[in-house]
Amino acid sequence: MIKALIIDDEAKARNVLQHYLQSFVSEVTEIRQADGVDTAMDILQVYQPDIVFLDVEMPHKNGFQFLMELKEPAFDVIFTTAYNQYAIQAIRFSALDYLLKPVDPDELKAAVLRHIEKRDSTAEKKALFDNLVNNIEKKEVRDFKIAVPSAEGVYFFTIDEILRLEADRSYTHIHLVKKRPFVASKTLKHFEEMLEEFQFIRTHKSHLVNPRHITHVTSDNEHILLTDGSRVEVSRRKKDDVLQQLKLR
Repeated sequence: MIKALIIDDEAKARNVLQHYLQSFVSEVTEIRQADGVDTAMDILQVYQPDIVFLDVEMPHKNGFQFLMELKEPAFDVIFTTAYNQYAIQAIRFSALDYLLKPVDPDELKAAVLRHIEKRDSTAEKKALFDNLVNNIEKKEVRDFKIAVPSAEGVYFFTIDEILRLEADRSYTHIHLVKKRPFVASKTLKHFEEMLEEFQFIRTHKSHLVNPRHITHVTSDNEHILLTDGSRVEVSRRKKDDVLQQLKLR
């Protein structure tokens, strides 16, 4: 049994989302609505939701300002937003969930089921929310901090701190500058899509490399060397693509 709070300044958007939850997401058994941040803060004094569906763009105070007012969030947040690429990237980089408007019922159901599987502590939720707020204040996406939950807690790092990523079945080993590697429970494909605009290079089915840390390619074009001294294989299938990306062919 899940309790939800919908925060959106548009009554139609709130009502449609509530209708979809009642019609397609049986796991949600109680729903309340707020037309803005101040109303939501009043509701939270007497109502403890498990999930808050939060509109990003609202007058007076937006969704990110709502996060800034939270001290000890005990709920998950699923953002709802019209297409705003900068906000979406900030949300994704902060390991948080979002739904594009108009909301699709199947995607809504999937988002709620992801919430049910999550077990973030209050401290972890707060850290993720704070990271998102900090990201939104940055001028460039490259300056965002990526949040990656792991069995040991949440890791935060910038794009330029990534040396390389290595696939291990459905997990990924993330190698960072001057930090020990850690394992994330996401596939390499997940990170490849997230980092697509930063020209990370897929040298092998198991390796994704930050081009900013490549020092040189071996004479046989079968390996690349990185700034930390590591040596990464270049597969035959990927060789031409890698050399082209590095402008060596």
